[in-house]
Amino acid sequence: ELSRKRKELPVLEQIEITDVAAEGNALTRVNDMVVFVPFGAPGDIVDIQLTKKKKNYAEGRITHLHQPGAIRIEPRCSHFTVCGGCRWQHLPYEFQLECKQRQVKDAIDRIAKVDAPEVSPIIGSEDIWGYRNKMEYTFSGAFDKVLDIESCHLQDDFGNRLRRFIRDFGKEHGYTFYDLRQQQGLLRTLMIRIASTGEIMAVMVFGEDDAEKINTLLSAVKERFPEITSLLYVINTKVNDTIGDQEVITFSGSDYIEEKMESLRFRIGPKSFYQTNSRQAYRLYSVVRDFAGLTGDELVYDLYTGTGTIANFVASKASKVIGIEYVPEAIADAKINSEVNGIDNTVFFAGDMKDVLTDEFIAEHGRPNV
Repeated sequence: ELSRKRKELPVLEQIEITDVAAEGNALTRVNDMVVFVPFGAPGDIVDIQLTKKKKNYAEGRITHLHQPGAIRIEPRCSHFTVCGGCRWQHLPYEFQLECKQRQVKDAIDRIAKVDAPEVSPIIGSEDIWGYRNKMEYTFSGAFDKVLDIESCHLQDDFGNRLRRFIRDFGKEHGYTFYDLRQQQGLLRTLMIRIASTGEIMAVMVFGEDDAEKINTLLSAVKERFPEITSLLYVINTKVNDTIGDQEVITFSGSDYIEEKMESLRFRIGPKSFYQTNSRQAYRLYSVVRDFAGLTGDELVYDLYTGTGTIANFVASKASKVIGIEYVPEAIADAKINSEVNGIDNTVFFAGDMKDVLTDEFIAEHGRPNV
């Protein structure tokens, strides 16, 4: 774009938002063109600055709210619309569930064109605040790139206290905050996991290997927050933030936390996947188990088993469960979780579904009942 100025896109005035769309956007139609806007509510009368215009759809942002729709509620979080974490805080939870229900039905009827039975009503979450067991935060030297969050309402308030402590400690002691452009800085990312058992894991990722400063910070964290049962850290000097291929070092406590579900215990390591809402995970698995209608004689296949949580959860009601999953670390977790729970009728295989699940495989292990 050397000299060509981007064509200024128009502002649409006094437009009524008519519906919600996927990805947490709202939408309206203007002269046969669908316009997607974040943070709108049906019934809102707004001005929209278009930011992108294609042949049959456009995207924009609300620049002025003339009149709020009747359904709109006051968002709880002071960072709403600036932080990318939540999209629907301005809509009542019951309405959010209706929208999600509609999206599922729409995907089946209109997109997949599958003749499906009636979709059962969504089972909502009893807790709509403080329910997440895992949050990840980024530290940055470029304060225009990262939002300075005081309180996030998605996880127990402990997460806020820990994050603010590390931020303030870093500022007071002259620690550098990671700069994405320069690829340097000490404080990089923080992951906090709070299990339903009350166990807490904190994983601090550093962008530089400064043993003295790392030790000073983590000692302060340990002293200030004795309730952390698993305090871990990573030194990540790579370009990207993922720690999947990095060594995780235990500073104090255990190298995993445990989730409980009925009589089962699930070990969660720093790289393990677990449903982010522990109570809803239990409800989800219970529904799966009910739908499976197991009597104790069945051979069950759990495809894309992840860390084997569903496989282990239904194992006591089946004769044998076979789990298949692409990620080898997840399969390692699945086997450990069978072991620590004394489950001996599960078998797990790591590999791509198309390579593992062959006719030979079924000939060897049997055709599944479920």
